[in-house]
Amino acid sequence: MEIQVLFFGISTDLVGETKKTYSLEEHASVKDLKKFLQSHYANLNNLNDFAIAVNEEYANDNLLLKDNDIIAIIPPVSGG
Repeated sequence: MEIQVLFFGISTDLVGETKKTYSLEEHASVKDLKKFLQSHYANLNNLNDFAIAVNEEYANDNLLLKDNDIIAIIPPVSGG
């Protein structure tokens, strides 16, 4: 299955791109995606601290991804 991943904030700097399409095995979960991204981008070792949204809704690690899902990697935001 193919998914599109959008990177925001510091994750864009860590990955070097704002969006990318990936092919994953069927029935992959958000947790599987995190592992996949961490294996391809060592700079994302703290990915567990980032929020993940699937099709514009926050998702937990157990959510199963579907073909053509759009995933957003949202790092913590601080303000002042």
